[in-house]
Amino acid sequence: MNFNIKRLPDGEFSIMKIIWGLNPPITTHDISQSSNFDVNLKPQTVLTILARLTEKGFLTSERKGKERLYTPIISEKEYLDIETGDFLHRYSGNSMGSLIKTLCNESKLTKQDLDDLKIWFSKKE
Repeated sequence: MNFNIKRLPDGEFSIMKIIWGLNPPITTHDISQSSNFDVNLKPQTVLTILARLTEKGFLTSERKGKERLYTPIISEKEYLDIETGDFLHRYSGNSMGSLIKTLCNESKLTKQDLDDLKIWFSKKE
């Protein structure tokens, strides 16, 4: 896992989510045909984002004929694990308990949410 990975801006993350949901290698056409594709993105913008993601080490890129094929280097789970760890470190002082208390105080938990948490905690003990 690459620990030098930096947080992705929203636009780049949106494209990566599409890529993670497709069967690699993928093309820009595959991305534009995805049901999660933002139709307001211009083709040149997508190409620019793909170039940035390649430079940042999220994708490999190879030319095949007139098309360029992209393959993710880092999985969605790996990226989300890094993001979650960074979030926990920055905002909760690496304390899972502090994070859970904050989340529980700031949001309305349903009975089902509480039941799910109880089951999850009992499995962790």
